[in-house]
Amino acid sequence: MIVHLVDGTYELFRHFYGLRRAGSAKGSRFGAVAGVLNTILGMISDGATHVGVATDHVIESFRNELWDGYKTGDGVDSALLAQFGPLEDALRAMGIVAWAMVDLEADDALASAAEIASRDSRVQKICIWTPDKDLAQSVRGDRIVQVDRRSNAVRDAAGVHSKFGVDPKFIPDYLALVGDASDGYPGIKGIGAKGAASLIGRYGSIENFPPDVLGKHRTEALLFKNLATLRTDAKLYDSVDELCWRGPTAGFQSLCARLAIPDVFTRAERVERT
Repeated sequence: MIVHLVDGTYELFRHFYGLRRAGSAKGSRFGAVAGVLNTILGMISDGATHVGVATDHVIESFRNELWDGYKTGDGVDSALLAQFGPLEDALRAMGIVAWAMVDLEADDALASAAEIASRDSRVQKICIWTPDKDLAQSVRGDRIVQVDRRSNAVRDAAGVHSKFGVDPKFIPDYLALVGDASDGYPGIKGIGAKGAASLIGRYGSIENFPPDVLGKHRTEALLFKNLATLRTDAKLYDSVDELCWRGPTAGFQSLCARLAIPDVFTRAERVERT
């Protein structure tokens, strides 16, 4: 059994701005929703049987209380924000498990979902579909891998080390030092990617750095590590059997009609028959 865990927030952004670049977003209020649903149906057509999707129902999380500069929904296109709720409803109506996160983030949900799935001996592989750097910390050997749709790369533990210079378990330390602009924390001034990998290779986690390595920036680095560390204890589901796709629900056709995306329902029916 292979479990596929999808970053719905990334996919929604990807399709929304893809439509904008193609000049086809006008008059397509829920075009990005249709794009995500078609992506999931494409995965199922290619053989995926167990799928879960995580979204940032609210962009802000507990991390905003820890760091004032942490990412918020400010500046996100209102037309994009308006598609999160409909996407979550549509996924569930299509028969896909959707985790709409509020206090935690979608990345925490993906990390937690991977942790839960990894406890089941029937699960041979867990694919986390997202390009986000912080999800690299969830990679375990070649059983839990990260799939970067943007570059068509599949990263196992060796792939993570090749890209970042550190093992997956040290990704929070690495990001704490180099920063993550997309999440809104700057890292430690003067430490770049090579320097961070070198320090971690020599000392391990930030907690084990000699005091003089970071000096007055040690407390700040530990705060950033906390921001970068994904939570893996969210109680999202009890059994991977809950992630098995059994076709759209009875209400999917009417929901697609309301969203003006009837072609998605037609495709879902076709996929279910195959």
